[in-house]
Amino acid sequence: MIENSEIEETKQTAGAPHVDLGRSPRVALRRITSYDQDEFLERVRASVNLNLPATPEAFQAFLSRFDEGRSAEGLLVCLRDTGVIAGNVNINSIIRGRFQNGSLGYAAFAPYAGHGYMSEGLGLVLRHAFEELRLHRLEAQIRPDNQASIKLVQRHGFRYEGYSPDLLFIDGTGQGHGRWALTNDMFGIVPDAPHHTLPNH
Repeated sequence: MIENSEIEETKQTAGAPHVDLGRSPRVALRRITSYDQDEFLERVRASVNLNLPATPEAFQAFLSRFDEGRSAEGLLVCLRDTGVIAGNVNINSIIRGRFQNGSLGYAAFAPYAGHGYMSEGLGLVLRHAFEELRLHRLEAQIRPDNQASIKLVQRHGFRYEGYSPDLLFIDGTGQGHGRWALTNDMFGIVPDAPHHTLPNH
């Protein structure tokens, strides 16, 4: 069960306070901050084939993209009992107006991949995106050979919308991805009032 109403201030390892955006039985969701740099880089180095920053300079550039959901949101999935970072989820390219859409990117860190933490974390992310950010739609672009990611979004009700060749540049080349999407009504959450940028006609 997701404890959506439980918002609790706790302490990070480096001593800076942060606010949980939601909790499930095993994980908590919070925004990434500059205080996470050392642990984040350690997790990236311990993992394999992640397209995430691996140096302090790259981390700071990565962090500068996020603005608490105005155009992008950077989130961490952390273990509830220890606060250790188990994975990261970004809501990128947030477009308002008639679209009210964001694009998901996520990664599970070793040694926490394969234990269901990201599935719990993604459930919290979806609730945050649809209730707090009041987005209408989230999309995920996934390479066809990434079966773990496909199973993750399927588990949360994303629908397959098609395949786009050369969709995203990864490692210097355009690579084809499947497009998966979920709307707030598909997830069962429609906010009482739409985002103020949504036209009323």
